[in-house]
Amino acid sequence: MIRVLITNLIRFVALVFLQVFLLKNISLYNLSMPYLYILFILLLPFETPNLLLFLLSFLLGLSIDAFYDTPGLHAASCVLMALVRVLFISVTVQKDGFDNEPEPTLGNMGFTWFFTYAALLTVVHHFFLFNLEVFRLSEIQYTLLRFLLSSVFTLFLILVSSFLFFRRKER
Repeated sequence: MIRVLITNLIRFVALVFLQVFLLKNISLYNLSMPYLYILFILLLPFETPNLLLFLLSFLLGLSIDAFYDTPGLHAASCVLMALVRVLFISVTVQKDGFDNEPEPTLGNMGFTWFFTYAALLTVVHHFFLFNLEVFRLSEIQYTLLRFLLSSVFTLFLILVSSFLFFRRKER
């Protein structure tokens, strides 16, 4: 229990620092911005209570908002992402028989499940974030292009980091 708490605390701090001090400065023609910090929400253990999940998601988004000068945009997007995570896990995990896995990593769940999970949550987060940021229909093409390119870039970074840092479960 303490080990899981310390691991997630280190993951939270590391991803916020990585996002704020490195990834904030990476942008491809202001069309694609990587938001790797959402990996924290993706990798929280299955048994995390929903109230704690929503609180941690809100705090993560608020931390990013403090550095990006976006009052509440990332916090709202992270809370919505946490809601979709709860719904997705309740639909897929019991059905596929992954009840004994502690956390949804690539090594534990397999590539297909993890890719679907990460892609869905990334798309939901980015779509809500970019639409909240612009909040007008006159720039819908630019917003959709930013949303799609940023989602692909973020998903690529999530998969690369998953392949680098998470081992395959021994069966």
